[in-house]
Amino acid sequence: MELETVVLNRDGPVATITLNRPEKLNALNETVRRELMEVVDRLAEEDEVKVAILHGAGQKAFAAGADVTEFADRTPAEQRRVYERRRVYDALAEYPKPLIAAVHGHCLGGGCELALACDLRVADRTARFAQAEIRLGIIPGAGGTQRLARLVGPGHAMRLALSGDTIDAEEAHRIGLVEFLAEEGEHLERAREVAERIARWSPVALRLVKKSVREAVETPLSAGLELEKELFLAAFASRDGQEGIRAFVEKRRPEFQGR
Repeated sequence: MELETVVLNRDGPVATITLNRPEKLNALNETVRRELMEVVDRLAEEDEVKVAILHGAGQKAFAAGADVTEFADRTPAEQRRVYERRRVYDALAEYPKPLIAAVHGHCLGGGCELALACDLRVADRTARFAQAEIRLGIIPGAGGTQRLARLVGPGHAMRLALSGDTIDAEEAHRIGLVEFLAEEGEHLERAREVAERIARWSPVALRLVKKSVREAVETPLSAGLELEKELFLAAFASRDGQEGIRAFVEKRRPEFQGR
């Protein structure tokens, strides 16, 4: 796979995806979005990869948002056509395996929405988050009101989207935007530690947990509990489920195969 703006590395069960446009603070242009979708589609089919980490190259940014110069001259009709295509944010959210954002520096606008589309977020103490679209006279259009509100609650989402204010990593952690804090420069190492702990477990169970939790924010409790029950039964019926139960009874480490 020939890539210009994204770098993919695999190390055992953990894949690392690097946004590699540091001279533009990893701003998301059409090439970045297309290549990122290609990468996650490829990783979804690779059984040996259990967890993926997304981070940004360079010292200054995870991703400083959309590349505004790319859409500055679009007409409203042209922008609508762009939005009607498959979008990278949805591709990340629909990726069937656990996906961790390792954030440092600027994580703004579309970059913040990229992190929101991941399952977990690790931030070092240089990280700065904002939904700054209001400063341009527009609003977030890729999860910066919807995914954000579901993650931190409507009050904090309203505060960030209405003000355009930037918050630091500690504040992001306090309100629930970030699950893990790391010391400066240690975000990728911390994300790797989290990924390796997750990667110990059955790929079947990991996929079903992700599906169940994702559905929890979109369905009524009764429907969610019914789905959870069915997914539990699917896990129980899997070879990995049977292996995990036998290993527990036999007091040995399970050998999960992803089936």
